[in-house]
Amino acid sequence: MYAFIWRRLPFGLAGKLTGSVMLVAATVALLWYFAFPWAEPLLPFDDVQVESGVPAETGGGGEPVTGETPTGDEHELPYDTDQNNPAPPSPSR
Repeated sequence: MYAFIWRRLPFGLAGKLTGSVMLVAATVALLWYFAFPWAEPLLPFDDVQVESGVPAETGGGGEPVTGETPTGDEHELPYDTDQNNPAPPSPSR
């Protein structure tokens, strides 16, 4: 197929190289502006579900507690950062 396209491009080597670059650019533009936007709603790229593994706190009625100030550090990590992270060995001289 590529040999067929190469033979059909006019104007010698310079024209064939220029034509090839233009065909590749046109193909990329068609994919970028038409094919990918059409296919985006069909693909699951935006279906992201990240959970902490900790059940949500609920109030007395079974509804999630909202509007309260969180206790403790807001940026507390749910795992230990020191375990399995030993200090680097001291350099030997």
